Amino acid sequence: MLSRTHIFTRVFCLSAGLLLFGLCSDFAYAHGMSEAEKLSIIEGGNLRYMWIGATHMLSGYDHLAFVFGIIFFLTSFRDIAKYVTAFTLGHSVTLIYATFNAIQLNYFAIDAVIGLSVSYIAFANIDGFRKYLNINPPNIMVMIIGLGLIHGFGLSTRLQELPLSEDHLLLNIISFNVGIELGQVSALALMLLLMAAWRKTHAFQTFSLVANYGLILMGGLLFLMQMHGYEHTANPEEFMVSTESSAPRAKSEMVSNHAMVQPTWQDSISITIPAQGDTEYKFYMEKDATLDYAWETDGTELFFDFHGEPAGDTTGYFESFTKGIDSQSNGSLTTSFEGTHGWYWKNDTPSPVTIELKVTGAYRRLDVNKTSQQTETTQPLIPTTHDSID
Repeated sequence: MLSRTHIFTRVFCLSAGLLLFGLCSDFAYAHGMSEAEKLSIIEGGNLRYMWIGATHMLSGYDHLAFVFGIIFFLTSFRDIAKYVTAFTLGHSVTLIYATFNAIQLNYFAIDAVIGLSVSYIAFANIDGFRKYLNINPPNIMVMIIGLGLIHGFGLSTRLQELPLSEDHLLLNIISFNVGIELGQVSALALMLLLMAAWRKTHAFQTFSLVANYGLILMGGLLFLMQMHGYEHTANPEEFMVSTESSAPRAKSEMVSNHAMVQPTWQDSISITIPAQGDTEYKFYMEKDATLDYAWETDGTELFFDFHGEPAGDTTGYFESFTKGIDSQSNGSLTTSFEGTHGWYWKNDTPSPVTIELKVTGAYRRLDVNKTSQQTETTQPLIPTTHDSID
C-alpha cells in the first residue's frame, strides 16, 4: 500500500505535468477561437452560436479552473447552486451588456485578471487570508459575483471578434451565452462526480492541498503570460521583428496571391466602413478578365467576403472566392463569368475603419463616371445585397 508521502508526490507530479502541458500548449491563451470556428459562427444560425458557446466554455480552462475552485469544498446541492448561480449571473451580465454596447477591452489584460481570480479562489480555499495575512477573508459571495463580472468581459472580448448580425444581435449574444452555460453545466457535472468519488478516499486531504496550491500556481503563471501578451499589444514597438509577410490564404482557384511581384496600380481607392456597419464595393468585369488587388486597414481586423454576381442573374446567386477575418488581403482574380466582382466588409468595432484598396486590371468602376476614374478618394454607392454574407 502506498504511503501518504508517495501519494502526495504522485498527485503533485501529475498536477504539475498537466499544468505545464496546458501552459506550454497553444491553449495557454485560454479561450481563443480558430478561423474555422469564426467562419462557422458567421455562416450558421443561433444554434451555431449556441454550439460555439458550449465548446468555447469547455475549452476555456481558466473559467473552468475558477468554477472548480468554487465548488471544491462544497458538498450540499444548495450551496453549489447558490455560488455557481452567482458566478453565472455575474459573467452573463457583462457578456451581454458589453457585447451589445460594443464595449471592448484588451483581452490580454482581462485574461490576466481572470488568471488572478483563479489564484484568489484557491487562496481562499486554503484559508490563506487567516493563515498568511492574519485578516478575515472578504465576503465570498460578493467576490464571486465581482469576479464573474470580470469573466464576462473576457467572454465578451472574444465574442466581439466575430461579425455579429445587427438585426439579431441580442439573440445571437443570448444564444452564445446559453451555450456557455450548457458547457459550464456539463463540465460542472463531471467535476462533481469526480470530487464525490475522491472525497471517499483517504488521500483527499492531500489532494485538496496539492490541487489548490496548483491552482494558485496556475493562476499566477497565466497572469504573467497574459501580461506578456498585453505588453506586446500595448507597446508593440518594443517587440517588432523584421519578418517577411506571408500571403493570405485563398478559397478559390480563381484567386491567386502575389508575394513576389508588385503590380503597378491603376486606382487607389479609400473606403470607409462605418462603426458597427458594413459596406460593399464592386467592379464590373468581362469573362476571363484579370484583377490584381491589395487592400489593408489601419490594423483593425474586419470580416470580408470577396465574391461576384453573374450579369443578368435574377435569382440572387453569387459566388464567394475567398473570405475570412483580417486587416489586409492581396491577390489576383481571373473571372469565370461576366458581372460584378468585389468585396463585402463588416465592421463590428465602435469606430469607423478606413480601407485603402489598390487595383489594376481589366475592370470598370461602378462608383465613378468613366471620365473620373482616376479619383483618389471615393465612397462606394453600392448597397449590401446578400443576406447570406452577413
